[in-house]
Amino acid sequence: MIGLYILGAMLLFGAFKVLRGVYYIRKAKRLEAEVAALEGRTVASDGRTAAARAEQKAQQAAAVVALGFVAEEDLDTDNALPVPPERKAALDAVRAGDWEAGAAYVEACGTDWEERWQRVRALAEVAAEDDAWLLAWRAARPADPSAALVNADTGVLVAWNVRGSARASHTTQEQFRIFHELLAKAQEQAWEAQRLADPADPVPYMVEQSVSLGLGYPHEQYRRLWSQITKRDPKNLSAHTNAMQYWSQKWRGSHERALAFARECAAGAEPGELLSALPLIAYVEQELHESDLEPETFFKEPEVAAAVDAALVDLAAADPDDWRTVRLRHLLAWFLFWQDRDAEAVEQFRHIDGHIGAMPWYYWPKSRYVHARDWAVRVVTPGMEPGPPAGGGRGAGTGL
Repeated sequence: MIGLYILGAMLLFGAFKVLRGVYYIRKAKRLEAEVAALEGRTVASDGRTAAARAEQKAQQAAAVVALGFVAEEDLDTDNALPVPPERKAALDAVRAGDWEAGAAYVEACGTDWEERWQRVRALAEVAAEDDAWLLAWRAARPADPSAALVNADTGVLVAWNVRGSARASHTTQEQFRIFHELLAKAQEQAWEAQRLADPADPVPYMVEQSVSLGLGYPHEQYRRLWSQITKRDPKNLSAHTNAMQYWSQKWRGSHERALAFARECAAGAEPGELLSALPLIAYVEQELHESDLEPETFFKEPEVAAAVDAALVDLAAADPDDWRTVRLRHLLAWFLFWQDRDAEAVEQFRHIDGHIGAMPWYYWPKSRYVHARDWAVRVVTPGMEPGPPAGGGRGAGTGL
């Protein structure tokens, strides 16, 4: 009897364990179903929230466009300002094989060295894709200084195209090898252009500035190159902005060297010569490459605010028809946005809007330009809601 009792108890206990297991399994399944339902409701809610934000963002963007600003999808990221009709005509002609049109286009600017640099670079960009017309030009006029100059700059662009824009850690050794070979050849071509050039022409030496970055000129060698440029054109804005790259930390200098160079050049310029852009460039480069800097505070520091004020004075003194003013306006729009000077920022955005192939915008997706512009516009426009759809600070839509 005792054995039967024990056996029965064991059977009952086993049945209890089975029933308890079934209970917990069913409870777990109910909990899983409840969690899944909750997650489904959360996803649906998040989806509705995202859709509402997207709709609000679209409405805000449309409101800004309705005020006369350019829609994000229509922004030109290649040019800092509209392409002049004569440039477009010249580039179309050389693409069709008419090298004489290219030669005439370069020569037409005379001794406006800033303009000569811009025209040479525009032709070199075309030749870097297809140089048949340039080879014909060089064959027809082997001693033509303009042809030699375009050829040298084309060599520079081809080399840098091989190098690419990725960081060194993401660039192959084979890329570097070919890059350095092509750049050494471009260096020889630049020296040839210098020998053939008008003795007063600084542009062949400006072409060599790009060579100096890739080949890593020592400081003393770069200073000798720089002296060749400045004795020919002491206030050339493009040459100075190119030099800022050499002296920056990401190339052959440091933040301190770049800023010292920028301040010295700006201090030595007359109002209207636009060299006040240089300190702003130095600050942009510093903020980009120092991860611990917060733009909300860095761009409001007293020395940065003073540099912006000086640039505004410089801009006011410049010839309004000087196309170079647009470079300063692009920088000022960015700085004024961060300094909460939205009305002043909008004034600059109205001048530059539509064409954003300039510093600082070419470092980022165009959405960053749109965020800064639209924020400033919404702040100063009565009846418009300031700030981004999702809330947050000025950096909320900039990826910072």
